[in-house]
Amino acid sequence: MQDVYVVSGGVSKFAKARPDVTFQAMVKEAYDYALQDIGMTFKQGVELVDGTVASYFSDHFLRQLKAGSMVHDYLGMAPKHNKRIEGGGATGGLCFQAAWESVASGRFDVCLAFGWETMSRVNTWKGNEFIALASDVNFDYPVGGFYSGYYAMMVTRHMKEYGTTVDQMALVSVKNHNNAYHNPYAQKRMKIKIEDVRNSEMVAWPLTMLDICTMSDGAAVMLFVNEKGLNKLEKALGGARLKPSKVTGVGGGMDAMRMSDRPHGKVPLLSHEKASDYKNLKYPGVHSFRSGRMASKAAYEMAGITDPLNQIDFIELHDAYTSSEIQTYEDMGLCKYGEGGGFVKSGAPFMPNLDYGYKFPKQGLIPVNPSGGLIACGHPVGATGLMQGVFAHWQLQGTIAHHFGDPALQIKNAKRGVIHSHAGTGTYVTVSILEKGF
Repeated sequence: MQDVYVVSGGVSKFAKARPDVTFQAMVKEAYDYALQDIGMTFKQGVELVDGTVASYFSDHFLRQLKAGSMVHDYLGMAPKHNKRIEGGGATGGLCFQAAWESVASGRFDVCLAFGWETMSRVNTWKGNEFIALASDVNFDYPVGGFYSGYYAMMVTRHMKEYGTTVDQMALVSVKNHNNAYHNPYAQKRMKIKIEDVRNSEMVAWPLTMLDICTMSDGAAVMLFVNEKGLNKLEKALGGARLKPSKVTGVGGGMDAMRMSDRPHGKVPLLSHEKASDYKNLKYPGVHSFRSGRMASKAAYEMAGITDPLNQIDFIELHDAYTSSEIQTYEDMGLCKYGEGGGFVKSGAPFMPNLDYGYKFPKQGLIPVNPSGGLIACGHPVGATGLMQGVFAHWQLQGTIAHHFGDPALQIKNAKRGVIHSHAGTGTYVTVSILEKGF
């Protein structure tokens, strides 16, 4: 297996709607930015990229099959190889790992991963219906149908089991929206407080509008290389030295589509945990994501992480709901199961130097979603996991101020970051680890 590096990435502006561009042109915006950032021309991209991986969730939004082929051609890549990846909300994270696999295997020296979604082409209710098709429709539709209802059920159980509160969930929204205030790519840039979250429109108790991510139009791309590909690019760029990040761990997990089919059993322990930590826990129940735990465990083992709280500098985490961010703290071993609400209340996942209007005893211990996450950046599904990867790459390069025009979200001396993608009610989860590679 070959070492794999990320050398560049680009993101389009995420917005409620992009009626000004086709999906092909929106992807090209992100691609052009990625090329320009390393001084590469469109012609050089055509010559040097060996193949591509396309990432989009739903053919229904587009009313178009094989749209990945259309983008591949639009970027000048035909007749080279292309394939399309789809896996619900984890589509972008799966695309990241598919591109990694293509390069780690030696099949490609240079691989372009691109992803997008154009969700504004349909009414919101219809978009929610399309998204809910990623559940077992024969089983789930008769009992509710839409994901906000499923996540409301799960967090209600979390609240009953562990005492998690609505104000703790609201703090996740406060954190992520206030972070996004400094991110020009984000869809919802605003400073809010706990009361703003709780006073926003109720969707499915206890989740309000500000507890839930929004549908978006947007695109993101990443350029993956091995050592040979890195040398090719640097030679083509006149000997320029690039600043890559290195992919050091990848992990994935999958669980039954029907939550009622998920059996109770023992918690898969991370290296810093012991069985006595969870003596009486019924796991996974509907309060935890077993696939998230398995993905984290595999990625940590590959990257040699034994103490995630102290060995990871930041995480870009799939926060489709404030509740799922709290649940994922536990799945990723940042705290014990049941302690996620207290973890956010401590301030540990907040940025260290931003003023959120509250005082926290452990502010900035491990920033989670410094970009603003899905809740504030938006969630154009096929682009989301790649967006996380781009922002992680920029963090490790130390170039956030350059790309955002604002240094507020740069994590000082970041050496290792994690991206996390999640589908369905935890059906697919991917965890990928990037480290400073120069």
